Amino acid sequence: MQDIIVVGELNVDIILDGLPSFPEVNRERIASRMETVLGSSSAIFASNISSLGMRVAFIGKLGMDDYSELIIDNLESKGVDTSHILVDAKLRTGATVILSSGEDRMMVTYPGSMNHLTLADVPVDVLRQAKHLHFSSFFIQPGIRPQVGDLMRMAKAAGLTTSLDLQGDPDEAWDFDYAAILPHVDVFLPNESELLALTGDTELPAALDKLARHSNIIAVKCGSKGCLVSHEGDSFWQAPYLNAAVVDAIGAGDSFNAGFICKFKQGKTLPECADFANLMGAISTTAVGGTMAFANKCIIMETALHKFNQVIHL
Repeated sequence: MQDIIVVGELNVDIILDGLPSFPEVNRERIASRMETVLGSSSAIFASNISSLGMRVAFIGKLGMDDYSELIIDNLESKGVDTSHILVDAKLRTGATVILSSGEDRMMVTYPGSMNHLTLADVPVDVLRQAKHLHFSSFFIQPGIRPQVGDLMRMAKAAGLTTSLDLQGDPDEAWDFDYAAILPHVDVFLPNESELLALTGDTELPAALDKLARHSNIIAVKCGSKGCLVSHEGDSFWQAPYLNAAVVDAIGAGDSFNAGFICKFKQGKTLPECADFANLMGAISTTAVGGTMAFANKCIIMETALHKFNQVIHL
């Protein structure tokens, strides 16, 4: 039995870091560091929540190339079950080029195989082997996007709890039927800008009010302001953990998600879930890429203690 099953996109991140400023058209910039690492919101979540002690399996689709080997090797090194990842010789694995300057970033993604995952690739008997389903990056997975509501209903019918992180919409259309889908999502995990874009509101309270009658738990990631959690008409702010020396913010939101769902599945209170999520998001900013800070439990606990003065036990 798995604690978590993740359904979603897989790609590598090619990170060009330490830029003094972002490029202008026909102008060159010099990066101080380059890394090719495990990418994609779904994979970073899976890797990091596995490092926190959860048993995790992944359903996704890859091409048959060097990038797919890197992805599978990275997930397996963290203990993630990759036996349900489909490798198709006719496809190419996707990649995201990330230009990072301070806490800001610019991204260009080649989707590749992530375009081809569909609900038919998600066996219901595999879902029944888990306790919780997580799905991310709704807008950049055209194959499964129209079926996400069905996926959530299928998971709930199989007895799983569910979570969803939309991520950004490259088309800025924000075509997401929240009234139909969110009733089947136990924990909705947008960030502040995504929530406002989705609802068309300019203030968080109005946006939460719009979703309240359709939603269960909403945990809104608000960066250096912490997070805002809403449930059954009540809401509260949870204070952030601030890193004065951010290495990069890639994967911080996915690490927040991993922290929140880890504690949620352990039956902790919402303030405990939110506090741990904020801490995991902050820990993510102490290393390059979305998973480097989560190499193992000892590193996570040491970072929590020495960087944020928090004693945690994993």
